[in-house]
Amino acid sequence: MAYKYGHKTIRLGRGWTDNDGIQHPANWGNWSDEQKTAAGLVWEADPQPYDNRFFWDADTPKNINDVNEVNADGNPILDENGDQLVTLGLKSVWKNITKERAGNLLAPTDWMVVKAAEVSSYTLPTATANWRASVRTASNTIEAAIDAAADHAAFLALHDTPVDADGNPTGNAPINDWPDEV
Repeated sequence: MAYKYGHKTIRLGRGWTDNDGIQHPANWGNWSDEQKTAAGLVWEADPQPYDNRFFWDADTPKNINDVNEVNADGNPILDENGDQLVTLGLKSVWKNITKERAGNLLAPTDWMVVKAAEVSSYTLPTATANWRASVRTASNTIEAAIDAAADHAAFLALHDTPVDADGNPTGNAPINDWPDEV
């Protein structure tokens, strides 16, 4: 929240000079709204907060679906290989994040799977095999929920953590519903 004179921010408690060279005192903050307006000061509110994962600004949600890029004439914008440029929508971005998360969860036990495949005397522990299966199932479930989001509001709801009547979390947001570590 600040007063502006043109493009310049005018700070409370500091004098300032207008375009006509008139110096205004440091106590200008005590002026009435009419005096401030007459001096050319304009109140500019702080921008509304927003979550930049889902919005371009406070009023502009990001697309949930991929967008084929076109120029001002509506013609496709092509890359250096002649392929259509595509801006990934939230669904594609978050499905990629989900796949990466699943891969990161599985990575510490990957060696066990490789060892079980290469060493005939080694068997993957059942608990590990079951946990790995639950990670893959969770990934598939999360991706299906992402695909099922019909609009921006439904997509945002995937990120809402359920709470009880007192506001205490009762579980994970659907997008973060992963099994506990082995």
